Amino acid sequence: MPRTTPTTRRLLTAATTRRLLTATTTRRLLAATAVSSGVLLGTSACLSTMPQAEAPLPTVSPTVSPTAKPSASTAASPRSLTQAQAQAALLTATDLGDPWAPTQGAATWRDGLLKATTEAPDCKRLLDALYADDLFGGDSGTRAVTGLDDAMDQAQLRYQVLDLPVADVDRTLAWMKTLPKTCGTFTAVTEHGAVQNVQVTAAGLPQAGDDRQGLRVTLTGETADGEQTVLTLDVAAVRIGDDTIALTHGGLGDVSADATNGALQLGVQRLAEIRKQARVQV
Repeated sequence: MPRTTPTTRRLLTAATTRRLLTATTTRRLLAATAVSSGVLLGTSACLSTMPQAEAPLPTVSPTVSPTAKPSASTAASPRSLTQAQAQAALLTATDLGDPWAPTQGAATWRDGLLKATTEAPDCKRLLDALYADDLFGGDSGTRAVTGLDDAMDQAQLRYQVLDLPVADVDRTLAWMKTLPKTCGTFTAVTEHGAVQNVQVTAAGLPQAGDDRQGLRVTLTGETADGEQTVLTLDVAAVRIGDDTIALTHGGLGDVSADATNGALQLGVQRLAEIRKQARVQV
């Protein structure tokens, strides 16, 4: 066994001391690390169990489509023609000029010649409508009526402004369009037994309104006294939007189609003015 010198013993003691110091330091570092890890884990657990404050929800601004349309409840609805407006839209003798004047009552030929009957249903309906001066069968709605006389030609004009259901007016106009064919010629008998030969033809009207129909009805025969007569009637109806104009222009003398068309043109303009005034006032 080798001999240990004092110097060697001192070196060994120093090495042993360094190993002991190193081991102690390592143990202390490991303990400190464990403690730190435990503290961090505990802190993390505490944080995970603490209540979190709710973040405010973002404010959303409402958007409106540029093509969106107002609902039916808010959209403006067309106003019906009032009785006052219909009355204001009537033609007067001043509008037509001489020889027209306010009517003095129903013409004598109305009862003597128009109060007649025939077998064909459509033709009978036409005669009834002419006698009653009512093409639309008493449909409910706004109505204003006036009568004007032309004493020179023994003619009479019955002019009406109406606010009736559009579908009903269109049905009447469609029926009127069929009459030149279904009732082109027929025979009617007055209440006095006089025979009338009736002819129905289409009559041209001014291009006014949304739909229109005109008829010329001629009754040739005799009165109860045997007097030969020729009664001519221009019958017309024009629908302008929700409004309607109807007239009958008839007489035993000359019945001018130009006078009929002039009255219609003037009437359509008058009605348009009344409607415009109503829109301005709204």
